Amino acid sequence: MSELILKTAAELADSLAAGETTSVELTQVHLDRIAAVDGDVHAFLHIDAEGALSQAAASDARRANGDALHALDGVPIAVKDVLTTIGLPTTCGSKMLEGWVPPYDATVVKKIKDAGLPILGKTNMDEFAMGSSTEHSAYGPTKNPWKLDRIPGGSGGGSAAAVAAFEAPLALGTDTGGSIRQPGAVTGTVGVKPTYGSVSRYGLVALANSLDQVGPVTRTVLDSALLHELIGGHDPLDSTSTTTPVTGLVDAARAGATGDLKGVKVGVIKELAGEGWAPDVMRKFNESVDILTKLGADVVEVSTPSFQHAMAAYYLILPAECSSNLAKFDAMRYGLRVTPDGDPSAEDVMKASRDAGFGDEVKRRIILGTYALSSGYYDAYYGQAQKIRTLIIEDFKKAFEQVDVLVSPTSPSTAFPLGAKLDDPLAMYMQDLATIPANLAGTPGISIPAGVSDVDGLPVGVQLLAPVLEDARLYRVGAALEGAIGPVLSIDKLEVAR
Repeated sequence: MSELILKTAAELADSLAAGETTSVELTQVHLDRIAAVDGDVHAFLHIDAEGALSQAAASDARRANGDALHALDGVPIAVKDVLTTIGLPTTCGSKMLEGWVPPYDATVVKKIKDAGLPILGKTNMDEFAMGSSTEHSAYGPTKNPWKLDRIPGGSGGGSAAAVAAFEAPLALGTDTGGSIRQPGAVTGTVGVKPTYGSVSRYGLVALANSLDQVGPVTRTVLDSALLHELIGGHDPLDSTSTTTPVTGLVDAARAGATGDLKGVKVGVIKELAGEGWAPDVMRKFNESVDILTKLGADVVEVSTPSFQHAMAAYYLILPAECSSNLAKFDAMRYGLRVTPDGDPSAEDVMKASRDAGFGDEVKRRIILGTYALSSGYYDAYYGQAQKIRTLIIEDFKKAFEQVDVLVSPTSPSTAFPLGAKLDDPLAMYMQDLATIPANLAGTPGISIPAGVSDVDGLPVGVQLLAPVLEDARLYRVGAALEGAIGPVLSIDKLEVAR
Protein backbone atom coordinates (compact mmCIF):
# COMPACT_ATOMS: atom_id res chain seq x y z
CA MET A 1 0.00 0.00 0.00
CA SER A 2 1.34 3.43 -0.97
CA GLU A 3 1.47 6.11 1.71
CA LEU A 4 0.18 8.54 -0.92
CA ILE A 5 -3.39 7.32 -0.45
CA LEU A 6 -3.29 8.52 3.17
CA LYS A 7 -2.73 12.15 2.17
CA THR A 8 -5.54 14.69 1.95
CA ALA A 9 -6.44 16.21 -1.41
CA ALA A 10 -4.81 19.49 -0.37
CA GLU A 11 -1.60 17.64 0.54
CA LEU A 12 -1.66 15.77 -2.78
CA ALA A 13 -2.11 19.07 -4.62
CA ASP A 14 0.92 20.46 -2.78
CA SER A 15 2.97 17.36 -3.64
CA LEU A 16 2.05 17.73 -7.30
CA ALA A 17 2.97 21.41 -7.27
CA ALA A 18 6.31 20.62 -5.63
CA GLY A 19 7.11 17.94 -8.19
CA GLU A 20 7.24 15.23 -5.52
CA THR A 21 4.80 12.98 -7.38
CA THR A 22 2.82 12.80 -10.60
CA SER A 23 -0.86 12.54 -11.34
CA VAL A 24 -0.27 9.20 -13.05
CA GLU A 25 1.32 7.87 -9.87
CA LEU A 26 -1.50 9.22 -7.68
CA THR A 27 -4.16 7.82 -9.96
CA GLN A 28 -2.47 4.42 -10.19
CA VAL A 29 -2.06 4.01 -6.41
CA HIS A 30 -5.75 4.78 -5.93
CA LEU A 31 -6.70 2.34 -8.68
CA ASP A 32 -4.51 -0.23 -6.91
CA ARG A 33 -6.31 0.48 -3.64
CA ILE A 34 -9.68 0.03 -5.36
CA ALA A 35 -8.52 -3.30 -6.79
CA ALA A 36 -7.35 -4.40 -3.34
CA VAL A 37 -10.40 -3.51 -1.22
CA ASP A 38 -13.44 -2.72 -3.33
CA GLY A 39 -14.37 -6.37 -3.59
CA ASP A 40 -15.22 -6.07 0.12
CA VAL A 41 -16.55 -2.50 0.18
CA HIS A 42 -18.37 -2.31 -3.19
CA ALA A 43 -18.13 1.49 -3.28
CA PHE A 44 -17.83 1.56 -7.09
CA LEU A 45 -20.25 0.46 -9.79
CA HIS A 46 -17.95 1.39 -12.70
CA ILE A 47 -14.17 1.89 -12.71
CA ASP A 48 -12.51 3.76 -15.56
CA ALA A 49 -8.83 2.91 -15.17
CA GLU A 50 -7.92 3.65 -18.78
CA GLY A 51 -9.74 6.98 -18.83
CA ALA A 52 -8.40 8.06 -15.45
CA LEU A 53 -4.79 7.30 -16.37
CA SER A 54 -5.20 9.10 -19.69
CA GLN A 55 -6.54 12.18 -17.89
CA ALA A 56 -3.69 11.90 -15.37
CA ALA A 57 -1.08 11.78 -18.13
CA ALA A 58 -2.61 14.89 -19.69
CA SER A 59 -2.42 16.61 -16.30
CA ASP A 60 1.26 15.74 -15.93
CA ALA A 61 1.96 17.11 -19.41
CA ARG A 62 0.25 20.39 -18.55
CA ARG A 63 2.12 20.70 -15.29
CA ALA A 64 5.45 20.01 -17.03
CA ASN A 65 4.68 22.95 -19.31
CA GLY A 66 3.65 25.18 -16.41
CA ASP A 67 -0.02 25.11 -17.48
CA ALA A 68 -1.80 23.56 -14.47
CA LEU A 69 -5.51 24.34 -14.73
CA HIS A 70 -6.38 24.40 -11.03
CA ALA A 71 -4.88 23.69 -7.60
CA LEU A 72 -6.51 20.23 -7.75
CA ASP A 73 -5.34 19.52 -11.32
CA GLY A 74 -4.18 15.91 -11.25
CA VAL A 75 -5.86 14.87 -7.99
CA PRO A 76 -8.19 11.89 -8.69
CA ILE A 77 -11.88 11.92 -7.83
CA ALA A 78 -14.89 9.57 -7.73
CA VAL A 79 -18.35 10.55 -8.99
CA LYS A 80 -21.75 9.39 -7.74
CA ASP A 81 -23.57 7.38 -10.39
CA VAL A 82 -26.44 9.85 -10.56
CA LEU A 83 -24.37 12.42 -12.50
CA THR A 84 -24.16 12.04 -16.27
CA THR A 85 -20.75 11.24 -17.74
CA ILE A 86 -19.81 10.97 -21.41
CA GLY A 87 -18.34 7.56 -22.11
CA LEU A 88 -19.18 6.09 -18.70
CA PRO A 89 -22.43 4.37 -17.69
CA THR A 90 -24.89 6.30 -15.53
CA THR A 91 -27.26 3.79 -13.94
CA CYS A 92 -28.50 5.64 -10.84
CA GLY A 93 -28.16 2.28 -9.08
CA SER A 94 -31.15 0.98 -11.06
CA LYS A 95 -31.81 -1.82 -13.52
CA MET A 96 -33.96 0.70 -15.38
CA LEU A 97 -30.80 2.43 -16.67
CA GLU A 98 -28.45 -0.54 -16.78
CA GLY A 99 -25.84 0.06 -19.48
CA TRP A 100 -27.01 3.60 -20.32
CA VAL A 101 -24.11 5.81 -21.44
CA PRO A 102 -25.10 9.49 -21.52
CA PRO A 103 -24.30 11.72 -24.53
CA TYR A 104 -23.33 14.66 -22.29
CA ASP A 105 -21.55 15.53 -19.05
CA ALA A 106 -23.25 17.06 -16.03
CA THR A 107 -22.01 20.61 -15.48
CA VAL A 108 -20.15 19.60 -12.30
CA VAL A 109 -18.50 16.73 -14.17
CA LYS A 110 -17.45 19.11 -16.94
CA LYS A 111 -16.00 21.46 -14.33
CA ILE A 112 -13.86 18.79 -12.70
CA LYS A 113 -12.71 17.58 -16.11
CA ASP A 114 -11.88 21.13 -17.18
CA ALA A 115 -9.88 21.52 -13.96
CA GLY A 116 -7.90 18.37 -14.73
CA LEU A 117 -9.14 15.93 -12.04
CA PRO A 118 -8.93 12.30 -13.28
CA ILE A 119 -12.22 10.45 -12.72
CA LEU A 120 -11.60 7.05 -11.13
CA GLY A 121 -15.14 5.81 -11.67
CA LYS A 122 -18.79 5.99 -10.64
CA THR A 123 -19.93 5.16 -7.11
CA ASN A 124 -22.77 3.00 -5.83
CA MET A 125 -26.00 4.50 -4.49
CA ASP A 126 -29.54 3.71 -3.45
CA GLU A 127 -31.68 3.37 -6.57
CA PHE A 128 -32.46 6.83 -7.97
CA ALA A 129 -31.09 8.22 -4.67
CA MET A 130 -33.96 6.82 -2.60
CA GLY A 131 -32.64 5.43 0.67
CA SER A 132 -30.47 6.00 3.71
CA SER A 133 -28.25 2.92 3.61
CA THR A 134 -27.24 2.17 -0.02
CA GLU A 135 -28.99 -1.18 0.44
CA HIS A 136 -31.55 -0.23 -2.22
CA SER A 137 -29.00 -0.35 -5.05
CA ALA A 138 -30.03 -2.83 -7.72
CA TYR A 139 -26.36 -3.88 -7.88
CA GLY A 140 -25.94 -4.82 -4.23
CA PRO A 141 -25.18 -2.87 -1.06
CA THR A 142 -22.06 -0.89 -0.27
CA LYS A 143 -20.44 -1.77 3.06
CA ASN A 144 -19.00 0.53 5.70
CA PRO A 145 -15.17 0.32 5.70
CA TRP A 146 -15.16 0.68 9.52
CA LYS A 147 -17.20 -2.52 9.94
CA LEU A 148 -18.17 -4.45 6.86
CA ASP A 149 -21.44 -5.65 8.36
CA ARG A 150 -22.66 -2.04 8.78
CA ILE A 151 -24.30 0.38 6.36
CA PRO A 152 -22.31 3.32 4.93
CA GLY A 153 -25.34 5.62 4.91
CA GLY A 154 -27.30 6.66 1.87
CA SER A 155 -28.20 7.37 -0.70
CA GLY A 156 -24.57 8.29 -1.40
CA GLY A 157 -22.93 5.53 0.59
CA GLY A 158 -20.68 4.65 -2.33
CA SER A 159 -18.99 8.05 -2.45
CA ALA A 160 -18.60 8.20 1.34
CA ALA A 161 -17.25 4.64 1.54
CA ALA A 162 -14.78 5.26 -1.30
CA VAL A 163 -13.33 8.26 0.53
CA ALA A 164 -13.41 6.53 3.95
CA ALA A 165 -11.68 3.43 2.55
CA PHE A 166 -8.94 5.59 1.00
CA GLU A 167 -9.98 4.50 -2.49
CA ALA A 168 -10.35 8.14 -3.52
CA PRO A 169 -9.25 11.42 -1.91
CA LEU A 170 -12.33 13.26 -3.21
CA ALA A 171 -15.83 12.38 -4.40
CA LEU A 172 -18.96 14.07 -5.64
CA GLY A 173 -22.28 13.24 -4.00
CA THR A 174 -25.82 14.55 -4.05
CA ASP A 175 -27.99 15.53 -1.10
CA THR A 176 -31.80 15.50 -1.32
CA GLY A 177 -32.58 14.94 2.35
CA GLY A 178 -29.17 14.19 3.83
CA SER A 179 -27.57 11.85 1.28
CA ILE A 180 -24.14 13.49 1.59
CA ARG A 181 -24.22 14.46 5.28
CA GLN A 182 -25.67 11.27 6.80
CA PRO A 183 -23.17 8.98 5.01
CA GLY A 184 -20.46 11.39 6.14
CA ALA A 185 -21.56 10.97 9.76
CA VAL A 186 -21.51 7.16 9.73
CA THR A 187 -18.24 6.81 7.77
CA GLY A 188 -16.19 9.50 9.52
CA THR A 189 -15.94 11.70 6.42
CA VAL A 190 -16.80 15.34 5.71
CA GLY A 191 -19.96 15.90 3.68
CA VAL A 192 -21.33 19.22 2.47
CA LYS A 193 -24.75 20.21 1.12
CA PRO A 194 -24.24 23.62 -0.51
CA THR A 195 -26.90 26.32 -0.67
CA TYR A 196 -29.62 25.22 -3.09
CA GLY A 197 -28.87 26.56 -6.56
CA SER A 198 -25.25 27.49 -5.85
CA VAL A 199 -23.96 24.31 -7.54
CA SER A 200 -25.47 23.34 -10.88
CA ARG A 201 -27.95 20.46 -11.07
CA TYR A 202 -27.69 20.19 -14.87
CA GLY A 203 -26.93 16.57 -15.66
CA LEU A 204 -28.02 15.34 -12.23
CA VAL A 205 -30.72 12.71 -12.79
CA ALA A 206 -33.42 14.30 -10.69
CA LEU A 207 -35.07 12.70 -7.70
CA ALA A 208 -36.79 15.84 -6.38
CA ASN A 209 -35.92 19.01 -8.27
CA SER A 210 -36.63 21.41 -5.43
CA LEU A 211 -34.50 19.43 -2.95
CA ASP A 212 -31.54 17.91 -4.87
CA GLN A 213 -28.08 19.46 -4.50
CA VAL A 214 -24.61 18.32 -5.62
CA GLY A 215 -21.81 18.63 -3.07
CA PRO A 216 -18.35 17.45 -1.99
CA VAL A 217 -17.42 14.31 -0.06
CA THR A 218 -13.91 14.46 1.45
CA ARG A 219 -11.78 13.63 4.48
CA THR A 220 -11.17 17.23 5.63
CA VAL A 221 -13.01 20.53 5.72
CA LEU A 222 -10.29 22.22 3.61
CA ASP A 223 -10.60 19.55 0.91
CA SER A 224 -14.36 20.15 0.80
CA ALA A 225 -13.80 23.90 0.45
CA LEU A 226 -11.40 23.38 -2.46
CA LEU A 227 -13.83 21.09 -4.30
CA HIS A 228 -16.88 23.20 -3.43
CA GLU A 229 -15.34 26.35 -4.91
CA LEU A 230 -14.44 24.41 -8.05
CA ILE A 231 -17.92 23.02 -8.74
CA GLY A 232 -19.90 26.05 -7.54
CA GLY A 233 -21.13 29.06 -9.46
CA HIS A 234 -23.82 30.12 -11.91
CA ASP A 235 -24.84 27.81 -14.73
CA PRO A 236 -27.14 29.09 -17.51
CA LEU A 237 -28.13 25.47 -18.20
CA ASP A 238 -29.77 25.23 -14.75
CA SER A 239 -32.86 27.39 -14.36
CA THR A 240 -32.57 27.27 -10.55
CA SER A 241 -28.92 28.35 -10.53
CA THR A 242 -28.07 31.39 -8.42
CA THR A 243 -25.98 34.22 -9.87
CA THR A 244 -23.98 34.77 -6.66
CA PRO A 245 -20.32 33.69 -7.08
CA VAL A 246 -19.15 30.85 -4.84
CA THR A 247 -15.97 32.26 -3.33
CA GLY A 248 -14.21 32.65 0.00
CA LEU A 249 -14.73 29.07 1.16
CA VAL A 250 -11.06 28.08 1.16
CA ASP A 251 -10.13 31.30 2.95
CA ALA A 252 -12.85 30.61 5.53
CA ALA A 253 -11.57 27.08 6.13
CA ARG A 254 -8.03 28.32 6.59
CA ALA A 255 -9.21 31.05 8.94
CA GLY A 256 -11.18 28.50 10.96
CA ALA A 257 -8.13 26.26 11.23
CA THR A 258 -6.57 28.88 13.54
CA GLY A 259 -9.15 27.77 16.13
CA ASP A 260 -10.45 31.24 16.93
CA LEU A 261 -14.27 31.46 17.05
CA LYS A 262 -14.54 34.59 19.16
CA GLY A 263 -17.61 36.59 18.16
CA VAL A 264 -19.35 33.63 16.50
CA LYS A 265 -22.83 32.80 17.80
CA VAL A 266 -23.83 29.14 17.64
CA GLY A 267 -27.37 27.90 18.18
CA VAL A 268 -28.09 24.39 19.49
CA ILE A 269 -31.34 23.24 17.89
CA LYS A 270 -33.68 22.25 20.72
CA GLU A 271 -35.87 20.02 18.55
CA LEU A 272 -32.96 17.95 17.19
CA ALA A 273 -31.81 16.33 20.40
CA GLY A 274 -33.07 14.25 23.33
CA GLU A 275 -35.59 11.44 22.95
CA GLY A 276 -35.00 9.29 19.89
CA TRP A 277 -31.30 10.07 19.72
CA ALA A 278 -28.80 7.40 20.76
CA PRO A 279 -27.10 8.28 24.07
CA ASP A 280 -23.61 7.68 22.64
CA VAL A 281 -24.36 10.08 19.78
CA MET A 282 -25.60 12.72 22.21
CA ARG A 283 -22.49 12.36 24.36
CA LYS A 284 -20.24 13.08 21.39
CA PHE A 285 -22.48 15.91 20.28
CA ASN A 286 -22.38 17.54 23.71
CA GLU A 287 -18.60 17.24 23.72
CA SER A 288 -18.53 19.06 20.37
CA VAL A 289 -20.71 21.85 21.76
CA ASP A 290 -18.35 22.20 24.73
CA ILE A 291 -15.41 22.46 22.32
CA LEU A 292 -17.16 25.25 20.40
CA THR A 293 -17.51 27.14 23.66
CA LYS A 294 -13.82 26.63 24.48
CA LEU A 295 -12.91 27.98 21.03
CA GLY A 296 -14.63 31.24 21.94
CA ALA A 297 -18.07 30.78 20.38
CA ASP A 298 -21.16 32.06 22.16
CA VAL A 299 -23.43 28.99 22.36
CA VAL A 300 -27.17 29.33 23.03
CA GLU A 301 -30.22 27.09 22.60
CA VAL A 302 -32.54 27.92 19.70
CA SER A 303 -36.07 26.61 19.17
CA THR A 304 -37.35 25.75 15.68
CA PRO A 305 -40.82 24.28 16.37
CA SER A 306 -41.68 23.44 12.75
CA PHE A 307 -38.69 21.09 12.45
CA GLN A 308 -40.68 18.37 14.22
CA HIS A 309 -42.97 18.30 11.17
CA ALA A 310 -40.13 18.34 8.61
CA MET A 311 -40.05 14.60 8.01
CA ALA A 312 -43.80 14.37 7.40
CA ALA A 313 -43.65 17.26 4.94
CA TYR A 314 -40.57 15.88 3.21
CA TYR A 315 -42.11 12.47 2.65
CA LEU A 316 -45.00 14.07 0.80
CA ILE A 317 -43.01 16.61 -1.23
CA LEU A 318 -40.22 14.23 -2.26
CA PRO A 319 -42.46 11.34 -3.42
CA ALA A 320 -44.66 13.79 -5.31
CA GLU A 321 -41.69 15.17 -7.22
CA CYS A 322 -40.11 11.75 -7.77
CA SER A 323 -43.33 10.24 -9.11
CA SER A 324 -43.40 13.02 -11.69
CA ASN A 325 -39.69 12.76 -12.54
CA LEU A 326 -39.70 8.99 -12.92
CA ALA A 327 -42.73 8.99 -15.22
CA LYS A 328 -40.31 9.44 -18.13
CA PHE A 329 -38.99 5.91 -17.64
CA ASP A 330 -41.72 4.38 -19.75
CA ALA A 331 -39.71 1.97 -21.98
CA MET A 332 -40.69 3.99 -25.02
CA ARG A 333 -37.66 6.28 -25.35
CA TYR A 334 -34.72 4.80 -23.42
CA GLY A 335 -33.94 2.52 -20.54
CA LEU A 336 -35.10 -1.02 -19.85
CA ARG A 337 -37.83 -2.48 -22.06
CA VAL A 338 -39.65 -5.67 -21.16
CA THR A 339 -42.11 -6.99 -23.74
CA PRO A 340 -44.73 -9.40 -22.33
CA ASP A 341 -45.77 -12.47 -24.29
CA GLY A 342 -48.59 -12.29 -26.78
CA ASP A 343 -49.66 -9.05 -28.42
CA PRO A 344 -48.98 -6.47 -25.69
CA SER A 345 -50.11 -2.87 -25.92
CA ALA A 346 -47.81 0.08 -25.19
CA GLU A 347 -49.36 0.24 -21.72
CA ASP A 348 -48.58 -3.44 -21.14
CA VAL A 349 -44.93 -2.83 -22.08
CA MET A 350 -44.76 0.17 -19.75
CA LYS A 351 -46.21 -1.82 -16.86
CA ALA A 352 -43.89 -4.78 -17.36
CA SER A 353 -40.82 -2.58 -17.80
CA ARG A 354 -41.46 -0.42 -14.75
CA ASP A 355 -42.25 -3.48 -12.66
CA ALA A 356 -38.97 -5.14 -13.65
CA GLY A 357 -36.85 -1.98 -13.70
CA PHE A 358 -37.79 -0.34 -10.40
CA GLY A 359 -37.04 -1.74 -6.94
CA ASP A 360 -39.41 -1.86 -3.99
CA GLU A 361 -38.37 1.47 -2.43
CA VAL A 362 -38.77 3.35 -5.72
CA LYS A 363 -42.19 1.79 -6.28
CA ARG A 364 -43.21 2.69 -2.72
CA ARG A 365 -42.36 6.36 -3.22
CA ILE A 366 -43.94 6.56 -6.68
CA ILE A 367 -47.21 5.20 -5.28
CA LEU A 368 -47.11 7.58 -2.32
CA GLY A 369 -46.30 10.58 -4.53
CA THR A 370 -48.93 9.79 -7.13
CA TYR A 371 -51.55 9.46 -4.39
CA ALA A 372 -50.52 12.78 -2.80
CA LEU A 373 -50.90 14.55 -6.15
CA SER A 374 -54.15 12.88 -7.15
CA SER A 375 -57.39 14.78 -7.59
CA GLY A 376 -59.08 15.45 -4.28
CA TYR A 377 -55.93 14.86 -2.22
CA TYR A 378 -53.54 17.50 -3.55
CA ASP A 379 -54.59 20.23 -1.11
CA ALA A 380 -54.94 17.84 1.81
CA TYR A 381 -51.45 16.39 1.46
CA TYR A 382 -49.03 18.08 -0.96
CA GLY A 383 -50.49 21.54 -0.36
CA GLN A 384 -50.28 21.15 3.41
CA ALA A 385 -46.71 19.89 3.17
CA GLN A 386 -45.70 22.99 1.23
CA LYS A 387 -47.21 25.13 3.99
CA ILE A 388 -45.05 23.29 6.55
CA ARG A 389 -42.08 23.95 4.27
CA THR A 390 -42.79 27.67 4.46
CA LEU A 391 -42.91 27.49 8.26
CA ILE A 392 -39.54 25.72 8.29
CA ILE A 393 -38.03 28.47 6.12
CA GLU A 394 -39.43 31.07 8.52
CA ASP A 395 -38.02 29.22 11.53
CA PHE A 396 -34.60 29.23 9.90
CA LYS A 397 -34.86 32.96 9.28
CA LYS A 398 -35.81 33.63 12.90
CA ALA A 399 -33.01 31.41 14.18
CA PHE A 400 -30.40 33.15 12.04
CA GLU A 401 -31.50 36.50 13.41
CA GLN A 402 -30.16 35.22 16.74
CA VAL A 403 -27.11 33.17 15.73
CA ASP A 404 -24.55 32.78 12.93
CA VAL A 405 -24.76 28.98 12.61
CA LEU A 406 -26.91 26.19 13.99
CA VAL A 407 -25.58 22.89 15.31
CA SER A 408 -27.10 19.43 15.81
CA PRO A 409 -26.14 15.77 15.59
CA THR A 410 -26.10 14.66 11.95
CA SER A 411 -27.71 11.26 12.44
CA PRO A 412 -29.67 9.77 15.37
CA SER A 413 -27.36 6.73 15.57
CA THR A 414 -24.09 5.33 14.36
CA ALA A 415 -24.05 2.93 11.40
CA PHE A 416 -26.58 0.15 11.95
CA PRO A 417 -26.16 -3.45 10.71
CA LEU A 418 -26.93 -4.24 7.09
CA GLY A 419 -30.51 -5.48 6.80
CA ALA A 420 -31.58 -4.16 10.20
CA LYS A 421 -34.11 -1.64 8.88
CA LEU A 422 -34.97 -2.93 5.41
CA ASP A 423 -38.37 -4.21 6.58
CA ASP A 424 -39.17 -1.01 8.49
CA PRO A 425 -39.19 1.96 6.06
CA LEU A 426 -40.18 4.45 8.76
CA ALA A 427 -37.20 3.50 10.90
CA MET A 428 -34.99 3.94 7.83
CA TYR A 429 -36.50 7.35 7.09
CA MET A 430 -35.74 8.48 10.65
CA GLN A 431 -32.03 8.47 9.85
CA ASP A 432 -32.53 11.76 8.00
CA LEU A 433 -34.39 13.46 10.84
CA ALA A 434 -31.73 16.16 11.38
CA THR A 435 -30.72 16.67 7.77
CA ILE A 436 -34.11 17.10 6.05
CA PRO A 437 -34.89 20.68 7.24
CA ALA A 438 -31.92 22.14 5.33
CA ASN A 439 -33.13 20.63 2.05
CA LEU A 440 -36.65 21.92 2.56
CA ALA A 441 -35.32 25.44 3.19
CA GLY A 442 -32.40 25.41 0.74
CA THR A 443 -29.87 26.26 3.46
CA PRO A 444 -26.30 24.90 3.40
CA GLY A 445 -25.10 22.24 5.82
CA ILE A 446 -21.94 20.32 6.64
CA SER A 447 -21.31 17.15 8.63
CA ILE A 448 -17.90 16.66 10.21
CA PRO A 449 -16.64 13.78 12.37
CA ALA A 450 -17.24 14.42 16.08
CA GLY A 451 -15.30 11.35 17.23
CA VAL A 452 -16.17 7.71 17.74
CA SER A 453 -18.90 6.16 19.84
CA ASP A 454 -17.95 4.85 23.27
CA VAL A 455 -20.38 1.96 22.64
CA ASP A 456 -19.46 0.50 19.26
CA GLY A 457 -16.35 2.42 18.20
CA LEU A 458 -18.06 3.76 15.07
CA PRO A 459 -17.93 7.40 13.94
CA VAL A 460 -20.42 10.06 15.03
CA GLY A 461 -21.12 13.20 13.03
CA VAL A 462 -21.98 16.75 14.04
CA GLN A 463 -23.94 18.98 11.66
CA LEU A 464 -23.56 22.73 11.14
CA LEU A 465 -26.17 24.80 9.27
CA ALA A 466 -25.85 28.35 7.93
CA PRO A 467 -28.10 30.90 6.20
CA VAL A 468 -28.66 30.71 2.45
CA LEU A 469 -25.51 31.74 0.52
CA GLU A 470 -23.48 31.93 3.73
CA ASP A 471 -21.69 28.62 3.14
CA ALA A 472 -18.38 30.19 4.22
CA ARG A 473 -19.61 30.21 7.82
CA LEU A 474 -19.78 26.41 7.73
CA TYR A 475 -16.17 26.19 6.64
CA ARG A 476 -14.87 28.58 9.29
CA VAL A 477 -16.68 26.92 12.19
CA GLY A 478 -16.27 23.42 10.74
CA ALA A 479 -12.49 23.78 10.32
CA ALA A 480 -12.11 25.14 13.85
CA LEU A 481 -14.12 22.27 15.32
CA GLU A 482 -12.30 19.70 13.16
CA GLY A 483 -8.94 20.98 14.34
CA ALA A 484 -9.94 20.87 18.01
CA ILE A 485 -11.44 17.37 17.80
CA GLY A 486 -8.47 16.00 15.87
CA PRO A 487 -8.35 13.19 13.30
CA VAL A 488 -11.17 10.64 13.57
CA LEU A 489 -10.74 8.64 10.37
CA SER A 490 -7.55 6.61 9.99
CA ILE A 491 -6.79 3.51 7.98
CA ASP A 492 -5.81 1.60 11.13
CA LYS A 493 -9.36 1.88 12.47
CA LEU A 494 -10.93 0.26 9.42
CA GLU A 495 -11.97 -3.35 9.17
CA VAL A 496 -11.40 -3.34 5.43
CA ALA A 497 -8.02 -4.73 4.34
CA ARG A 498 -5.13 -2.38 5.08
